[in-house]
Amino acid sequence: MNRVVIIGGGPGGYEAALVAAQLRGRVTVVDSDGIGGSAVLTDCVPSKTLIATAEVMTELATSHELGVDLRGDAGSDEAAASVRVDLARINARVLRLAADQSHDIAERLQGEGVRVVHGRGRLDGPSTVVATLPDGSEERIEANAVLIATGASPRTLPTAQPDGERILTWEQVYDLTELPSHLIVVGSGVTGAEFASAYLALGIPVTLVSSRDRVLPGEDADAAGVLEDVLTRRGMQVLSRSRMESATRRGDTVTVRLTDGREVDGSHCILALGSVPNTGDLGLETAGIRVNDSGFVRVDRVSRTSANNVYAAGDCTGVLMLASVAAMQGRIAMWHFMGDAVAPLDLGRVSSNVFTSPEIATVGCSQQQVDGGEIDAGAVLLSLSGNPRAKMQGVHDGFVKLFCRRGTGIVVGGVVVGPRASELIHPVSVAVAESLTADQLAHAFTVYPSMSGSIAEAARRLHRV
Repeated sequence: MNRVVIIGGGPGGYEAALVAAQLRGRVTVVDSDGIGGSAVLTDCVPSKTLIATAEVMTELATSHELGVDLRGDAGSDEAAASVRVDLARINARVLRLAADQSHDIAERLQGEGVRVVHGRGRLDGPSTVVATLPDGSEERIEANAVLIATGASPRTLPTAQPDGERILTWEQVYDLTELPSHLIVVGSGVTGAEFASAYLALGIPVTLVSSRDRVLPGEDADAAGVLEDVLTRRGMQVLSRSRMESATRRGDTVTVRLTDGREVDGSHCILALGSVPNTGDLGLETAGIRVNDSGFVRVDRVSRTSANNVYAAGDCTGVLMLASVAAMQGRIAMWHFMGDAVAPLDLGRVSSNVFTSPEIATVGCSQQQVDGGEIDAGAVLLSLSGNPRAKMQGVHDGFVKLFCRRGTGIVVGGVVVGPRASELIHPVSVAVAESLTADQLAHAFTVYPSMSGSIAEAARRLHRV
């Protein structure tokens, strides 16, 4: 029987374990932080649960346009009613849902016959994993294949050290029980933008410090422009081209000093400075596993490392830090090792989403690739402001953008900006994955009225491009 040992119980690890078990491998997962990893316990699941509350607040803030008056009876002597959030209850729910999700995954693993060892794993050569158990003892586990899925941790700076109370990483925000009076978010990438957008919707004044010239520098420029316009219109202060020098705390005040000498004071600060791989003290050198200059494990498109029968998946590889990509890397690794049918990872088919308000979803090629001549494609951008369902729901911001190859008309990418863009991107993702043409996408029936109607309309406008 093939013996598989997986270090790390996040999406890359537990999905790999399920595949290996399905293919009748003898599977052991060595995990120290909780099944589900940071994606379930401290990152993706918690943040999107928080954002779910923020979405409700955003809808309430615009409900007057739909004829809903939350101010109370204007003719009465009573004080105007107001909607407030209870951060302690929100975060209690966040942590409860994360724990429940972790429990569900652990039960699934157990049901599939996967053995889970609670301890910290490290390699001792390419075919042995040593698990250090909570009582300090060690267990040596022999393997025919090893998968490293240890994830990554929030990056900090010597001049900006989190204290877990006022200066926070994105993993520490769920201990807050009172709303910040002024939140400073440092970093305008996906994580920073999501938290800044969410807390703004909860009614908290937010200052976003961005070292680049715009929010979300790695995303579609048109989409980022819409988001920044919306956030500033809602009251967020965005400090572009502003690099943090330090973050310090004095009492209940956090001061973020910028490299140009300016200072920003707030009650709390979230550091969203990127991630560093959890690859230290793993014994990688004992197995001859190569890492890059940043410490990420080098892998090929079927998740192989430089050591025979040692694979790696997820954020520790730095390939694309998405839970969906980690899970696919883990599955691919086990399909490959167990001799099952497998296709190499294709990042050109990965759909992703930024859970801001509005959301930004993307798949396939980018505007930058088209503009740079890497892909010969035509493009169309269709604003959601003309969509009948959007008008009914009071949605004014957002668009659908599609790219298709000239001549063949094959859809090679798309961007959706708007409410639930994470759901709307799916038909575009299918078109990209299956090499459908814009005409084929356009000819599929859509419901009227619906937001998805704009995807079909954009596809129709690409006819003969």
